[in-house]
Amino acid sequence: MKNLILSIGLFTAVLFSGVSSAQTKRVPASYGREEYVEVEKNVKLHVTDLGEGQPIVLIHGWPLSDAMYEYQYAYFTQQGYRVIGITLRGFGLSDKPAGKYNYDVFADDIKVVLDKLNIQNATIGGFSMGGATVVHYVAKYKAAHVSKLALFGAAAPTWTKRADFNYGFWSKEDVDGLIQLNNTNRPQLLENFGKIFPANETSVSPGYGAWLGTIQAQASPYAMAEGLKTLRDSDLREDLKNITIPTLILHGKLDKICSYELAEQMHSLLKNSTLVPLEKSGHALFIEELDKFNSELLKFVKK
Repeated sequence: MKNLILSIGLFTAVLFSGVSSAQTKRVPASYGREEYVEVEKNVKLHVTDLGEGQPIVLIHGWPLSDAMYEYQYAYFTQQGYRVIGITLRGFGLSDKPAGKYNYDVFADDIKVVLDKLNIQNATIGGFSMGGATVVHYVAKYKAAHVSKLALFGAAAPTWTKRADFNYGFWSKEDVDGLIQLNNTNRPQLLENFGKIFPANETSVSPGYGAWLGTIQAQASPYAMAEGLKTLRDSDLREDLKNITIPTLILHGKLDKICSYELAEQMHSLLKNSTLVPLEKSGHALFIEELDKFNSELLKFVKK
């Protein structure tokens, strides 16, 4: 009897030992994708990489981060797409080194990320300064990794007026004032931009406004100032002329930061572009007309 009990005990121990071993074996829960991608020594960019399927790459505007696309991530992953948001250096959760912050640097960084992720046949989209960035990326790298371009309230062809380009709202002197305010009272600069970001006082709820404010606060003050210099001094007209891939231009008719005139100028320079106005939107078109924004972008990606 004693030997029988001992045998049963040993059998039970072995049985449960096997179950325990099987239960504790680690099965990866993630897709195994990096959340931070090194683009040069000591500089890593934050990347949101969600879903599976044909890739859509999204670049944020000044002074936001890839977090601004929260409601595009949710929508497009449910539609069966892989959505990749890249936060430019100096913003959001990306590293914030001293150095250059211009469209060449931003384009080079995007190229490294897309190389490392082995992205092919993507739609690349950019908002505001991010729109100008993806214009330069596509032109500089001859549409490497991408087959379509989407521009959302883009700060192109040039954000500031000049002798041969009398469009938009901003003079170089205006932007110098913004840089000065950034370096002396950044909260006031963000508050001022918050007032002109939507079409009107009620088109973006206080909740959305607070959410965007938390994203902006993560930006490096140095990167913000350098980004304003890039917006002030860059001219992308030649880049736009050299782009031939299909391009979607989504732009708020009531935009007070990047005038709708800029969208019309981009449309005239891009050989293969479609301009879709968002009649009720200001610069915050990605939330002011969220459903239309997402559906128009989806229709373009599916073509």
